[in-house]
Amino acid sequence: MAVDRLVHAHFTARAERYNRSSHWVSDAELGRFTVENLAPKPTDTLLDIACGTGEVSRHFRGRVARIVGVDITPAMAAQAAGHIDEFVESPAEALPFPDGSFDLVVCRQGTQFMRDGEAVAEMVRVLRPGGRVCLVHLCAYGEGDRAEYFEILRLRNEARRNFYLREDLARLLTAAGAEAVEVHDWVSVEDVDVWSNTGAITEVAREGIRAVYRTASPAFRELHAVQVGDRIVDHMLFGVAVGQKPAS
Repeated sequence: MAVDRLVHAHFTARAERYNRSSHWVSDAELGRFTVENLAPKPTDTLLDIACGTGEVSRHFRGRVARIVGVDITPAMAAQAAGHIDEFVESPAEALPFPDGSFDLVVCRQGTQFMRDGEAVAEMVRVLRPGGRVCLVHLCAYGEGDRAEYFEILRLRNEARRNFYLREDLARLLTAAGAEAVEVHDWVSVEDVDVWSNTGAITEVAREGIRAVYRTASPAFRELHAVQVGDRIVDHMLFGVAVGQKPAS
C-alpha cells in the first residue's frame, strides 16, 4: 500500500541515524519504565512490534526467554540483531503467528503509522490468555495543545496516520479485547533541532516545526514547558498504556 511504502522509505532513510534522532529512543529510564510495566518473567516470550533498531528489545534482553521483532523496514531491523532472537518482516495488521504465541507484546511509536485498530487487535490475538500488551506513544497533553502538537508531528513525518491523546491508547486496547487497561505518563525532554534532524525531513518542514514553537499558544507553551532561545526545548509526553488479554 502507498502508506506502507512511504513508511518504508522514511525509515530506510532514517536507519543510520535513528538511534541518535531523539533522546527518548535510547533513554535507559524510559526502557526501564516500559519493562516495569510489562513485568516480564524469565520464561516469557516477547514480541516487539515495529522493533526498528531494537532499542526497546535491548531493555528486555536477559529478562525474557526469547524476543521476536517485527518490522516492515529491514534497514532498521538490521541494527537490532544483537537485541532480538528472530526478525520477521511483516505488517502488524497481519501478523504471521498463531493465536496465543507470545506472553508479552510491546509496540513503541509504531501504531501511529498503521491501521491502528487492526494492528492492536492482532497484538492481542497473538497473546496467550493472561498475556500483557504495552503501547508506548507520543501523545498530546489534551485539548490545550492538541492542534499545535499534531501539526508538529505531521511536519516531522508525513507518513504518520494517527495522532493520540492518552485516552486514545486506552480505547485501542479496550476495543481489541484487553482488560485492566492503565495508561501511565512519561515525559521526555527533547532538543527540537536534534529531534527534527532525522535525515528524512526537508529543511522547510524543520523550519515549519520551529515556527509552530515560536508562535505557540500560551496553553501549549505551559503544557510542554517550552523553552525558546538559541535552542528550542520541549517536554514531550508519552502515554505508556498496558492491558491484559483475558485469562479465559
